[in-house]
Amino acid sequence: MSNSSVQKCPPADMPEFAFIGRSNVGKSSLINMLTNHKKLAKTSARPGKTQLINHFLINENWYLVDLPGYGYAKVSKNSRNKFQAYISDYIINRENLYCLFVLIDCRHEPQTIDKEFIEWLGEKQIPFMLIFTKGDKLGRNQLSSNVASYKKELLKTWEELPPIIVSSAETGMGKEEILQFIADTDPKLNN
Repeated sequence: MSNSSVQKCPPADMPEFAFIGRSNVGKSSLINMLTNHKKLAKTSARPGKTQLINHFLINENWYLVDLPGYGYAKVSKNSRNKFQAYISDYIINRENLYCLFVLIDCRHEPQTIDKEFIEWLGEKQIPFMLIFTKGDKLGRNQLSSNVASYKKELLKTWEELPPIIVSSAETGMGKEEILQFIADTDPKLNN
């Protein structure tokens, strides 16, 4: 189900795990890797392809939710503001949102837009996890250095870091950890 309003989302009777990140972070590829379905979430060379709240029913007992990216997208400012408003509405008001997975491209230094979004989640007390994407694009040392840099930056304002997983849609890195995290949040999801 795809829509642009929290009121039109499926009934809030199952756990939801939502994915969000800056445009071009590899969100659709990660979702496709997690579900073993190459075309579930549409991938595009054009950033900002996802512009609706997309619910995918998984194993008849939870929803994977694909949210529009924040930040750069080649859409009008008016359109961007409109879908940013319903993303905020969804994140704040969806009572069955168990966790928001915030995707970060591991190849970049900490970006202001990501830090501001993470701070906003903290202010709103939204449960979230950081998933560093494209982990296969860097050597082990550079990857460790970049993740450590991000942690150091977050610890300037956070007493405790959120859970963090490094992933790669290309190699499957992080897949088991993400799925296990989802399963561990609710005993009913283990089947």
